[in-house]
Amino acid sequence: HVDVMDGHFVPNITIGPAVMKSLVRWTSMPFDVHLMISDPDKYAPLFVTPQTEFITVHAEACTHLHRTLQSIRALSAVEYVADLADLILVMSVNPGFGGQSFIPSALEKVQRLADLRAEKGYTFEIEIDGGVGLGNIAEVSAAGVDIAVAGSAVYGAEDVGQRVKELVARMG
Repeated sequence: HVDVMDGHFVPNITIGPAVMKSLVRWTSMPFDVHLMISDPDKYAPLFVTPQTEFITVHAEACTHLHRTLQSIRALSAVEYVADLADLILVMSVNPGFGGQSFIPSALEKVQRLADLRAEKGYTFEIEIDGGVGLGNIAEVSAAGVDIAVAGSAVYGAEDVGQRVKELVARMG
């Protein structure tokens, strides 16, 4: 069990991400990480290691607890199989319906995957699906996306071919 305290959410200060990452050299035991911190959405990804089995957050520290828990689950699930993957898809909307708005926290997932890929030398491609269009394709690409699904942005355009060209040009 690893207690992480930031001096804001609770008065004490304990360890940070660098110490957490160094713990993997000293034990093969699974980690149960208890985040007693402000803004767990921002910092939870920094406490995920190959040995992190659980991450606990405080509901009162989360603006959107549901989103926080979804993000944590997504972080943990992918790292264990990333070396086997040819492609990892990040959903940037709630799956099931076209035309939804892009969920900005998806970029954090993409960046984390891109960092993992670079750090470990993995070869998987990163695909993003949902809410991608002319207004955010450059940012999505800069975060590390290789393949962008842009359904409504393409099929809602007057000239589908021209829209695809515009998206490709902005993707870089």
